[in-house]
Amino acid sequence: MKTLKFTETIDATPEEVWHAMLDQDTYRIWTTEFGEGSHYEGGWETGDRVRFLGPGDEGMVSEIAESRRNEFVSIRHLGVIKDGVEDVESEEARKWAPAYENYTFTPQDGGTRVDVSVETTEEFEEWMNNAWPKALAKLKEVAESKTVGS
Repeated sequence: MKTLKFTETIDATPEEVWHAMLDQDTYRIWTTEFGEGSHYEGGWETGDRVRFLGPGDEGMVSEIAESRRNEFVSIRHLGVIKDGVEDVESEEARKWAPAYENYTFTPQDGGTRVDVSVETTEEFEEWMNNAWPKALAKLKEVAESKTVGS
């Protein structure tokens, strides 16, 4: 596993950025960079189970390892979802799970610095390096629009 790191500075409060990143409606906007129709089922509190899905009920099954509202969230990816069925036991699932994805929201000069660290396999490294900067740019656009919840 390799840990990739990405950062974006956003002209919005940590609370506004948190909502832009994690509220269902805005999540669907910025995550289109990972796949059209990306969405989740579940919650963002410590211990919540989350299903990250795209078209065809494919995706990842995960749990929230730690959540501090407007400050930090850590996602522990546990396995894959194929045709809507969770798989945490197969060789495919075990070759990368558990993998962590962490978001840190730091107040900075009237805005927020978002730091993302993602554990990934070599197979997905190039894809992640291309998708994450675009996704964070879209998140910045959404959060700075000031139209997100509170």
